[in-house]
Amino acid sequence: MTVGGPLTGVKVIELAGIGPGPYAAMLLADMGAEVVRIERPGPSASGIPPELDVLRRNRRSVVIDLRDPRGAQTVQAMTAHADVLLEGFRPGVTERLGLGPADCWEVNPRLVYGRMTGWGQTGPLAHSAGHDIGYIALTGALGAIGRAGEGPVPPLNLLGDFGGGSTFLVIGVLAALLEAAQSGQGQVVDAAIVDGASSLTAALHGMMAAGGWKDRRGENLLDTGRPWYDTYQTADGQWMAVGAIEPKFYAEFASLLGLPDEIAALRDDPDGWPKLRSAIADAFASRSREEWATVFDGTDACVAPVLSLTEAAHHPHLAARDTFIDVGGVVQPAPAPRFSRTAVAHPKPPAAVGADAREVLADWGIDDAEGLIRDGVVHAG
Repeated sequence: MTVGGPLTGVKVIELAGIGPGPYAAMLLADMGAEVVRIERPGPSASGIPPELDVLRRNRRSVVIDLRDPRGAQTVQAMTAHADVLLEGFRPGVTERLGLGPADCWEVNPRLVYGRMTGWGQTGPLAHSAGHDIGYIALTGALGAIGRAGEGPVPPLNLLGDFGGGSTFLVIGVLAALLEAAQSGQGQVVDAAIVDGASSLTAALHGMMAAGGWKDRRGENLLDTGRPWYDTYQTADGQWMAVGAIEPKFYAEFASLLGLPDEIAALRDDPDGWPKLRSAIADAFASRSREEWATVFDGTDACVAPVLSLTEAAHHPHLAARDTFIDVGGVVQPAPAPRFSRTAVAHPKPPAAVGADAREVLADWGIDDAEGLIRDGVVHAG
């Protein structure tokens, strides 16, 4: 087994942004790609101290003023040595800077050009501002999440920014790299959060077509519409999550919870679901979360304690797998997925902003580093 990750040797330029772009760059870096983060002069756009910003881990940092023509020309020259460029500006911004796809392909026709936006490069909203909540609202995903009779529940920014955005950008970039290895030509990867988030609802559309899903919140199998797929409060004010979908798992769940047979049998009677839900809630309310976690631990009942972000790192299963690790004093998720032959390296903490200017410019073929630094085009940390 070698250590470094399956993307060792792949070189990526990241034009720094916030949210889904940096997360996509982090995923590529975690898998071994050499990612250089081109940052803007000025304070951090994320508002997070750079040394604590987990999304910045595993890559070097250079501050370049892209509004200065020499800055844009410097990045364009760097693309000659890159396999991928990632950017997350509104459509047309990099073209105005002289760093659009056509500009970069002049020096490197094999370059894969990854574009991360909310609305995409085309369409009536392409040039509008937006955030995760609006993107998933238009796709129908947000409207499907929540309880019957209550408002939609925003799933943080996990479904839009990171699920529909970053993940699909990485998938697209990797696919384009494979194709470029055969054709010798790069291409644009237009990763729009609205497209990715819509793709994530594919199963729901299939179930609707088959009559197995109602287009109403809180009335279906996976949206708290069934008593055996929901969360329940325990005696200490904590919560347990129940996902006992299959009959044999439900039977084990009902037995361990102590439901009488006649109550458990209400699973097959929709008119009896309110009574079943009430009985489940009463049972969970009789003991603490820790007690119930012990009852269900290691069983096939498909029940788990609802942990906080802090608690999750200490769960025995996640601890045994090192799912959370310490990087520079910050507890954070370990790289995923895992590889049997090209294992990923332990992540490096985020670099100080601009700390790697001279080293990166030299490594990436830029000769006049001192002149660029002296003239303020490049800010050395």
